[in-house]
Amino acid sequence: MDALQPSSEDARWIARCLELAAAAARADEVPVGAVVVVGGALVGEGRNRVEELRSPLAHAEMAALQAALSAVGEKRLPAATLYCSLEPCFLCAGAILHARVRRVVFGARDPKFGAVRSLATLLEDPRLNHRCEVLEGVEAAASGELLRAFFRTRRGG
Repeated sequence: MDALQPSSEDARWIARCLELAAAAARADEVPVGAVVVVGGALVGEGRNRVEELRSPLAHAEMAALQAALSAVGEKRLPAATLYCSLEPCFLCAGAILHARVRRVVFGARDPKFGAVRSLATLLEDPRLNHRCEVLEGVEAAASGELLRAFFRTRRGG
């Protein structure tokens, strides 16, 4: 996992995630955006809408996965890359595994709720038939700053 290097496409899609995350922040949501790409084409995207929809399931990654599955008409995404501005939580990591996403690329680590790195080590188990590459830190500074700025405004400074 650590040997993976980001490509220009990775930076391009994380930039779109940051746009979606900024839109989430403007809507008073935790700023997280996610996109799903298959064969270089965008097939799904989403932003956090937990407060708006009053649902703990309305995470950016979940919305992007649902849109992608609908777009491709399948129940799995084995050729897909999921990009997100923040490391997915345990809920989203589980959905990513069940969708059989091939690759996950994220910006900032989530030290409180992040789960993808821990699940990635599970996926290295040779007894499992699904492999998922994980690349972290693409545009990490911008992703992290967006999140910090959001929470600074919530804390009054």
